[in-house]
Amino acid sequence: MSEKSRDGEGNRRWLQGETMETKKINCEEMGLKLADLLLEPQSAPAAVVAHVEQCDACRSELAELRATMTLMDEWEGPEPSPYFASRLNARFREEREAAPAGWLEKLRAKFAYGPRTHMRPIAAMALTIVLLLGGGAYLGMNNWEQPQASGQDAAVVHDLQLLDSNADLLDQMDAVTASNQDGD
Repeated sequence: MSEKSRDGEGNRRWLQGETMETKKINCEEMGLKLADLLLEPQSAPAAVVAHVEQCDACRSELAELRATMTLMDEWEGPEPSPYFASRLNARFREEREAAPAGWLEKLRAKFAYGPRTHMRPIAAMALTIVLLLGGGAYLGMNNWEQPQASGQDAAVVHDLQLLDSNADLLDQMDAVTASNQDGD
């Protein structure tokens, strides 16, 4: 009997843990939907409304959100000066018209305040230079053409190589004929 009572208590604890876990998940899900309930109560799902009515934590969070929204509705931001826009435009005009100090400043001002169409030719030129340098470096690393010696030197070297190979061939033939005559 004591085992059954323990088993029953364990089941109750497990069921309570499951409901607590389910309630925790529901509260986390409802936390995301509380803003919908706050801003548009008519379009909120009935499950959300029912959960908020039953759950103290979600009800208090909804009350806090309502209090925050009330405070935000009452808050008024500072009004800008009536001459703010005109002063800002005047300052931009002064910056555009002011003479830059050096050549670097002039270049920076031209890029910052000038029209954007002048960048296309510069970009095209830079890309062309990069392609030419890259292609030249590629061809420089790969020797596509074998270096050739001058015409006169090449003929002389070729003739000497032929004579040398002919001499070797004649020596081999003499050795073969000599071995054939000795063997007969």
